[in-house]
Amino acid sequence: MPEQPEKWPRGAAWTLTRAHDAGQVAGIRCGKCNIRRFYKPLELREVIGQRYDRRGAREGALPAMRQPEWMDAELFHPTGEQAHTMRYRRLVQIRWEKRVIWRDE
Repeated sequence: MPEQPEKWPRGAAWTLTRAHDAGQVAGIRCGKCNIRRFYKPLELREVIGQRYDRRGAREGALPAMRQPEWMDAELFHPTGEQAHTMRYRRLVQIRWEKRVIWRDE
């Protein structure tokens, strides 16, 4: 039998690390495009930070969609059938670009 996670105190923020430890999956859906993507919480943490909130997940997950009001994000436990058919979007790399900005005087 798997170990039960420790009891989480009421009112405390739910973090993406805790979601990963509990076996949850991040699902983000665009209402306009009708696209649903699934992410591992630890990889999503690298992009949006430790604390989970719907606004941060919306901004980091589908960067092509610039209208976050259409987005819906949730952390959930997938059922056996969902876990078998789910395709995860995996993080390959984070690339930081330097830009040189000139000002004429």
